[in-house]
Amino acid sequence: MKILITGICGFAGSNIAKDLLQNCPNMHIWGLDNFSRKGSDHNISMLNGIGVNLIRADIRLQSDIDILPRCDWVIDCAANPSVLAGTDGQSSSRQLLENNLWGTVNLLEYCKQYQAGLILLSTSRVYSASELAKLPTRSSGNRFELNESTVEGISPNGIAEDFPTTAPISLYGASKLASETLILEYAKCFNFPVWINRCGVLAGAGQFGKADQGIFSYWIHSFREKKPLKYIGFDGTGHQVRDALHPKDLVPLLFQQMISPDKDAPKIINLGGGIKNSMSLKDLSLWCADRFGENRVNASSETRPMDAPWIIMDSSTAQNVWNWKVQIKIDQLLNEIAQHAEQNPNWLDLTK
Repeated sequence: MKILITGICGFAGSNIAKDLLQNCPNMHIWGLDNFSRKGSDHNISMLNGIGVNLIRADIRLQSDIDILPRCDWVIDCAANPSVLAGTDGQSSSRQLLENNLWGTVNLLEYCKQYQAGLILLSTSRVYSASELAKLPTRSSGNRFELNESTVEGISPNGIAEDFPTTAPISLYGASKLASETLILEYAKCFNFPVWINRCGVLAGAGQFGKADQGIFSYWIHSFREKKPLKYIGFDGTGHQVRDALHPKDLVPLLFQQMISPDKDAPKIINLGGGIKNSMSLKDLSLWCADRFGENRVNASSETRPMDAPWIIMDSSTAQNVWNWKVQIKIDQLLNEIAQHAEQNPNWLDLTK
């Protein structure tokens, strides 16, 4: 089987490629990356070492797509994944859409030409930011807990696939939701297999985390390096909760999806760490203090657009249909990041 992975030098793409080849040695992987994310070049030697055919190219450019070899499946990991992208002054809205939407169109045309399957790594941020912000929560200990809600698609297990996707959802979320729609339409019109996986917060060693993406890695590295940190929003309590998922846990499902292109299953599913792999920023700080010693975390009166008190993915559909479940528990995941932080001081400075 020949696989093309876009954004392969990023955190998700590099981990997926490595695990696929470890578990499926007869698989051939071509990897595409434009290296726009600072730090992504650090994965080049590892990918070359495991036999990935690495191509410096940009999915936004049709001429770059035209030179790609024929593959059986495309795993699309290329994206600007920040919920603030296009509005924070660091990147333009046009660049965001070119990366996350026009790039998808080019990949769909590639799949149409070669009848290749497409798997999109989508995001929890396709769900309505306004509905997420209004979720009824209460503070319990150091975290928010969900109160009973009448909103469709929400339960103590998390956010399900039928949670509202109405605007506003952020430019990032809108670009991914539009990509999802186009993918389903192309699959219907041109008869090639597709799967869409809405992922929660990905985390693990080697991630170049930032405050608005890769929060677990960013917080642990910053805490160990005694960099200034602050709780933004929610009265500066740090009670906001997210669940964490290691990209290696995606690989068994991705493999099943590729070998079962005609499986009678929902095309869109949620994948996340779930309740047991969730943590608040406050509890993450306490974990870091126990590991590295104290570091000051300030309470800020700032608010962040599109923020939510509680985002946990309900992966019941994936569990019921694909027998999928999280293997890497949050303690193991946090320890992996911490060990990497100890072995790589000033890691976050590499992306400046």
